[in-house]
Amino acid sequence: MTPDCRPKPRGECPGASSFPGGLSPPLNEETTMYDHRKIGRELGLFDSDPLIGAGLPYWLPAGAAVRRALESYIAEVERRAGYQQVYSPVLAKKELYEISGHWAKYHDDMYPPMNLGGEELVLRPSICPHHALMYRSRSHSYRELPLRISELGGQYRAELSGAIGGLSRVRAMQLNDAHIFCRLDQVAAEAASALRLIHQAYADLGIAASRYVLALPAVDAEFNSPSSKYVGDAASWAQAAELLREVLKESGVDYEDAPGDAAFYGPKIDIQMEDSAGREFSLSTVQIDFHQPAAFGLEYVGADGNKHRPVMVHRAIVGSIERAMAQLIEVHGGAFPAWLAPVQVVVLPISDAEEQAAAQVARRASDRGLRVEIAHADEGSLGARIRENRLAPYQAVIGAREASDGALAIRERDGRRWDPAPIGEILDRIRREWIPTHAEPSIREGSERVRGGSACPQVQFSCSCPITCVTSCDSSYSAKSTVLPDCW
Repeated sequence: MTPDCRPKPRGECPGASSFPGGLSPPLNEETTMYDHRKIGRELGLFDSDPLIGAGLPYWLPAGAAVRRALESYIAEVERRAGYQQVYSPVLAKKELYEISGHWAKYHDDMYPPMNLGGEELVLRPSICPHHALMYRSRSHSYRELPLRISELGGQYRAELSGAIGGLSRVRAMQLNDAHIFCRLDQVAAEAASALRLIHQAYADLGIAASRYVLALPAVDAEFNSPSSKYVGDAASWAQAAELLREVLKESGVDYEDAPGDAAFYGPKIDIQMEDSAGREFSLSTVQIDFHQPAAFGLEYVGADGNKHRPVMVHRAIVGSIERAMAQLIEVHGGAFPAWLAPVQVVVLPISDAEEQAAAQVARRASDRGLRVEIAHADEGSLGARIRENRLAPYQAVIGAREASDGALAIRERDGRRWDPAPIGEILDRIRREWIPTHAEPSIREGSERVRGGSACPQVQFSCSCPITCVTSCDSSYSAKSTVLPDCW
């Protein structure tokens, strides 16, 4: 029987009647999802301040650690998939967005221009015009295509105060954005590849889409007129929609048509999520754009020696980092997959006598790139410290024998325990176990991963349930004992 390696609903786990670390319970226990606004503040991940403004959250150290891990993961996945990473400014002249069409079709969602020395500068609502200019800055041959450009960059939306909330809808965001410049005969393959990257990321992150949507123009849409919502022409729109429809069919996912939900420049695949209150939002997207290559005069030299127009495929694996973080918090309740956890290893010395040994373990763990903290002996009983740090994927207790032998005994968040072994071996094993799919030698669909001796064909992490069986600790546990009590 094929093992089910998906994260288990929290109601199936031991002690599921209580919530991790004393956190607020899910808003809806049937969906086992948490309110990210409450959990994020209780765990010290992010917060906001009226002096900064609504829709402008800031990241605290724990949240910044999760965010950095997510950003590094995305960057590595993109690098392995042949993307070239770039940076571009968050400001541009208004003229740029007049050419791209944003100013005419998206003006209400943009911040007003800033007049500086006679120039009108705008906080960008989108990264794609910058990437179009980057492409245009060099001549290109058909041999270079597809050219994949990615950026984790800031963009800004003039959201009304009634529309913003938590991390799901903000006024300043960091977008995991990319644009693929390719020949027409490469478009379907590139869009399909982007969709596979999204599927891979969802598996590694332990999240799942609620539905797939093919966002199309309105049924009675008009094109390329001042009063129209859409630029371009009907023929190119129909061609782009048909290409995306074929990608969805080939991928085997169920999807729904959504007339009227397309971007102003082209149709798109939107991958939808639901939050803890049942509200739906788009996280990831794949879009086909014939308009901006024409608007910016983009070209490449074909095999025939003539100039041709490339097609632009827009792609976001996890969309905005803020929205992705909101979903991760709500799905995992703070018990993130080990590679994302703000603290991956908590070292627990039994008494003051083991504090020096604990510090040495922490230094060695940090040298291996692990995020580690010490739960010091004076912070409470061993049982209390175990409960306090139950969201950590790995807990390492150090008693007198472990200190003298240079060994560690590990307890995983899901209750599994490792036999004591030398410190270096244990830390190296932790490194091997928490590395996500992108760090494997290659990216393979359907590849097996070993977790706890079982092969997982779904390329997902083992149960992320934060609930453990730790309820109390035997007060008679001796600092000299190397046999861990049942509560450990």
